[in-house]
Amino acid sequence: MRRIALIAVALVVVAVVVVLATASGGAVGGDPYHVRAIFDDASFAVQGEQVRVAGAPVGSIASLGVTANKQAAVTLEIDDSRFAPFHANATCAIRPQSLIGEMYVDCNPGTTSAPALRRIATGPGAGSHYLPVTQTSSPVDFDIVQDIYQEPVTQRLAIILNELGTGLAARGSDLNAVIHRADPALGNTDQVLKILASQNRALAKLATDSAAVLGPLAKQRRALADFIVQANTTATASATRAADISRSIQLLPSFLRQLKPLMADLGSLADQGTPLASELKTSASALGREFTELTPFATAARTSLTQLGAAAAESQGPLEATVPLAQRLDRLGTQAAPASASLDRLTASLSKTGAIGQLMALLFYTTATNGFDALGHYARDELLVSDCTGYATTPVPGCSAKFTKGSASAASAAPLHSLLSYLIGSGG
Repeated sequence: MRRIALIAVALVVVAVVVVLATASGGAVGGDPYHVRAIFDDASFAVQGEQVRVAGAPVGSIASLGVTANKQAAVTLEIDDSRFAPFHANATCAIRPQSLIGEMYVDCNPGTTSAPALRRIATGPGAGSHYLPVTQTSSPVDFDIVQDIYQEPVTQRLAIILNELGTGLAARGSDLNAVIHRADPALGNTDQVLKILASQNRALAKLATDSAAVLGPLAKQRRALADFIVQANTTATASATRAADISRSIQLLPSFLRQLKPLMADLGSLADQGTPLASELKTSASALGREFTELTPFATAARTSLTQLGAAAAESQGPLEATVPLAQRLDRLGTQAAPASASLDRLTASLSKTGAIGQLMALLFYTTATNGFDALGHYARDELLVSDCTGYATTPVPGCSAKFTKGSASAASAAPLHSLLSYLIGSGG
C-alpha cells in the first residue's frame, strides 16, 4: 500500500509540473521565447553571445540583421521561461563583456503590470516579439572614447563631424534621440531636469529659507567652528573607547528589555498622577508665594546653622570624652540585665500576690502600735485584769472559749475593736 501511495504522489507531481509548464508558455528545454530588438548600433555583437537578466544568463543572440531604416535588428532567444514573456516596458542594452571586445545583451523583462510585447505576424522576424529602438541603447565603449584622442582617429572624427553637418540637416531631433540612446544617462538627466523644473518654486523657497537659516549661522560662525573642533575632539576620544562603546551597544537590547517593564510602570504612575498634577497646578501660585516667603527665613537660618555648626565642632571633644563612660554604662547594663530580669519577675510576683499591700499594712500597723520617746522604744498595750487573767491548770468556769456559729466574726473583731479604741483614746 505504501508503494502504491508513493507512485500516486509521483504521478500527481509530474502532472502538476506539466500543467505549470504548459501555462507558462514552455519550460526550460521547450520552445524558446524570441525577441526582435532594434538598436541604433550593434557593432561587435555576434551570434551566440549571451543575453542576461540581472546578471544571470537567460539566452543568447540568435541572429543579427539590418532594418529598412539602416538600424540593427538583433533577435534574442530566451531559453529560460521564467523570464518570459517580455513586457511593454522592457529594455535592452548592448554592453562589453570583457576587455577583448566580447559583448552581451543586458535586458530587463519589464513588469507584469504592463502588457506583453507585440508579436510580429509577418515579414522579417515573424513569430518574434517586437522591442522598439526607443527601448534599447548601445552605449559607446570606454576604449572607443579614449581612441578619439589618438591619431589618426582624431582626424577621421573631425572629417565625420564636418560631413555630418550636411547629412543631418533638419534632423536634429533624430540626432538627439540617437545620442540619448547611445548614453541612457542623458535621458535620466533630462528626467531629473524636468523634475527640478516642476519644483522650481519649491527650490526658490528652499534658497530663500536657506538664506534665512544660514544668515544667523554666519553670525555665529566662530561658535560653529568651535563646535566642529569640539566635535572632532569628542570623536577622537570616542574612537579610543570604540570597544567599550561597541560593548554598550551590544548590551543595549537587553537593557531595553529590562527597562520596558519599568517604563510601563512609569506610564501607569504618570496616568495615576495626572489628577495630582492638576491639583498641584491650582496650588502653584500659593506654593510660589510660600517659597518666596521662605527666602527671608532661609537667610536668617543661615546664621543659626553656622553657629550650630560651630557649637557642634566645640562639643565634639567633650562628647568624645564621654565615650569611656558610655562604654562602662553599657557593660554595667549588660551585667545587670539578669538581675533586672529577676527583679522584674519578683516585683511582678509581689504585685500579683498582694505582698506589697500586706507590707504596707504591716508598716502602718507597726508604727501605730509602737512608740518612741527619749528613753527608747516601747510597745503600747492595755492590760485587762479579770478572773480569767491568772494562770490555771484546770478549767475555770466562764473562761473557756466558746465559738458559736454566726459569732465568729464578732468574736474576732472584738480584740481589734478594743485595740483601735485604745489607739484612738491614747492619741497614738
